[in-house]
Amino acid sequence: MSDLFAPAPPRHAPLAELLRPRTLDQVIGQRHLLGEGKPLHLAFASGTPHSMILWGPPGVGKTTLARLMADAFDAEFIALSAVFSGVKDIREAMQRAELVGSQSGRRTLLFVDEVHRFNKAQQDAFLPYVESGIVTFIGATTENPSFEVNSALLSRASVYVLKSLGEDELGQLFDRARGEVFPELNFDDEARTRLIGHADGDARRLLNVLETLRTAAHAAGATRVDAGFLEAALDRDLRRFDKGGDAFYDQISALHKSVRGSDPDAALYWLLRMLDGGADPRYMGRRMIRMATEDIGLADPRALRMALDAVETYERLGSPEGELALAEAILYLAVAPKSNAAYVAYNEGRAFVARDRSRPVPEHLRNAPTRLMKELGYGREYRYAHDEPEAYAAGENYFPEGVAAPNWYRPVPRGLEQKIAEKLEHLRGLDTKARNREGKS
Repeated sequence: MSDLFAPAPPRHAPLAELLRPRTLDQVIGQRHLLGEGKPLHLAFASGTPHSMILWGPPGVGKTTLARLMADAFDAEFIALSAVFSGVKDIREAMQRAELVGSQSGRRTLLFVDEVHRFNKAQQDAFLPYVESGIVTFIGATTENPSFEVNSALLSRASVYVLKSLGEDELGQLFDRARGEVFPELNFDDEARTRLIGHADGDARRLLNVLETLRTAAHAAGATRVDAGFLEAALDRDLRRFDKGGDAFYDQISALHKSVRGSDPDAALYWLLRMLDGGADPRYMGRRMIRMATEDIGLADPRALRMALDAVETYERLGSPEGELALAEAILYLAVAPKSNAAYVAYNEGRAFVARDRSRPVPEHLRNAPTRLMKELGYGREYRYAHDEPEAYAAGENYFPEGVAAPNWYRPVPRGLEQKIAEKLEHLRGLDTKARNREGKS
């Protein structure tokens, strides 16, 4: 923990630190928060800091904004990382904040990086100091604060959502790095484009790979960087992909909705995007099985078999050959007729069973393996469907007494379910006729 507003870092400092903005005007990106009249621009201009949560992906400026805010308000800056800090560190930070306030009257801005990694008790430890004004709290998180930050702490802080940097913004950062730190290196257009794409919206990632390239170029005595030099100098590095965070679930959501929306190209894009980002192909296969049952169902029962076969094929072949089977399956799921009738019926039936009482099985449906059971009437009036016309016992009831036919399963007019709907309509017509006959007799 230290005051981070010392003089500019030495030239041997990491590139990300050398180029860290020292003023608000130098910040690249986040115009929706920092532009004229926007929330953080107004916060800087207000003269009074307030507690906040900065939520966004890595490398978009959360730490930088916290440091600039401390500088703008002439506040003591204390930084904690939830990865490395514990209760002892929190206690020491609060003691330091109290000491600064009592000796100099300065505010203390407490920055907690990856605040979502603190447990409830650790997050609660900040509350009395935030409420008393001893510290202004700024938490940074890559996870949805609605789920990861205690409601008590969340209610005392404004939440600002930061976005990944766009290609133009990363291009500005690229040009600034070249001009200020290593103007001797010349990048062709393809190399520049590939590096910006590789950064995937993360400024820190771009600067780190540029630093690696600078070292490799100096070692090789090179002054020109092209696509060939990139491939020789850098190991293949996967795009940023948080296997447990919001980016992961957002992409899964996009994949599922592309299949549901019958867009094969979009479904293939999201599948390949996730595989490229490091998603486990077995997990992707399990999600496809879910899609086949939830969104296609009996409109095309082959979809489930296709998904299962794709998973089995991948398990036999592995990557990359097995991924082609997953791609084939996702295309099939996307173009298959859609029905959630089975999914809806399952949920409605499950909810009914959960709230209903335990009802006895009707006697005519009970098994009667012993003479006593037969004497008690078990199975006495059961009608064997195969002996009935059309192999259907018209008018028969298979529900417990007192349960009306709920009509949970409602086939859609698409795919095989269109035929199923026609059959069910015919069978229900037979039921109506049978019950009418019983009423007349």
